[in-house]
Amino acid sequence: MTADEIKRLPVEQKIQIMEALWDDLRERFERAEIPASVKRLLDERRDRVRSGQAQLLDWDSIKGTLG
Repeated sequence: MTADEIKRLPVEQKIQIMEALWDDLRERFERAEIPASVKRLLDERRDRVRSGQAQLLDWDSIKGTLG
C-alpha cells in the first residue's frame, strides 16, 4: 500500500491500521534487548530527574524554543 492510497482511506480504517502498527511495534520493542550501555544511560537520566538535577519537559513547552 502506498502513502497516496493510505491518504485516501476513511479515517476509521486509518485508525485501525495505526492501532495494528502500534501493537506490532510495541510487541517487538518489548521483546527487544536493550544494550547495557543504553540501559545505563537511561537509568542515569532517570536518576537525575528523580534527584532534581534534571527536569523533564514536554514537547509543547520546548518546541517554540527551537531554531
